[in-house]
Amino acid sequence: MPKLKTKSGAKKRFRITATGKVKAGVAGKRHRLISHNAKYIRQNRGTKVMSAPDARIIKIHMPYA
Repeated sequence: MPKLKTKSGAKKRFRITATGKVKAGVAGKRHRLISHNAKYIRQNRGTKVMSAPDARIIKIHMPYA
């Protein structure tokens, strides 16, 4: 069997957890942070688990998920 192709953009941006959930970095952390309050910056640290409808779409692009 040949290897399945993976979308390069998806494999760089998402990780699959051991339970099968999709983990991704949070948007809005790169620039223009001075206009956001401290609570916004603090809550957007690290990564978040994607919602179920979004995760279903992402898993299509990651065939071994």
